[in-house]
Amino acid sequence: MTTMNKQANKQLPKSAAQSTGRRYDGKTVLITGGGKGIGLAATVKFAREGARVIVFDHKIENANSGADAARTAGAPDAYSAALDIGDEAAVVSALMLVAEQFGTPSVIVNNAGAMDFKPIAELTVEDWLKILRVDLLGGFVFIREAFRLMKHGGSIINVASIHAIETTPDVAPYAAAKAAMLSLTRSASMEGKSLGIRVNAVLPGAIDTPMLRENPNVKSGKEKIDESNVGQTADIAEVIAFLGSDEARFVNGASIVVDGGRLARL
Repeated sequence: MTTMNKQANKQLPKSAAQSTGRRYDGKTVLITGGGKGIGLAATVKFAREGARVIVFDHKIENANSGADAARTAGAPDAYSAALDIGDEAAVVSALMLVAEQFGTPSVIVNNAGAMDFKPIAELTVEDWLKILRVDLLGGFVFIREAFRLMKHGGSIINVASIHAIETTPDVAPYAAAKAAMLSLTRSASMEGKSLGIRVNAVLPGAIDTPMLRENPNVKSGKEKIDESNVGQTADIAEVIAFLGSDEARFVNGASIVVDGGRLARL
């Protein structure tokens, strides 16, 4: 992990931000994979609502872009760092650094993800571990450390996928990891309740991102997408921001499908 990069938003001092009455004034929000796609949309949404935003991404240029977008959107402070979500020691060190330098986050968004495309007959154990380290175990380490650090409660939002419920060929490790994330969400919601920590999951459907457009299953026609069922990253960010807010204080252990009704059809 690299050193945290910080630039305060000079156009919006904290005193000005705190006077607006936005939902996240005075709060710190940490987002993994916050430099692209859904993560970037969530970064911008929280920034617009007054949050100090910490952006982690496996590429520092993505993390920096996310922090830049947060400042442009009005975040009083924004920080960025490169982080390999699949490296347990790096995740633990990163969260300790966050707590020491910026205070304990009020919200953690486990958004970082990886996806590969291979039929089961060609998969190796290492192929599985590569995906599981990011899509499941990385989120677990963030949750575990949050339980140790969030002394005053908070909210954790896990970004899963509709592949946890229904899937397509050639993505078995990804679908299994996302299904396991839903189970982890339920377990964590029970164990976090006494700590005042809510844990919920969001299951995006087809969202207009490069990951969707470059998906070989979509390109080949194995996975057919009706354009009326394709949502925008902002659609997911709105649900994430709700789940992190005090308005969702009685929502815990939920798995919320956000797919435009794609899975509701017979």
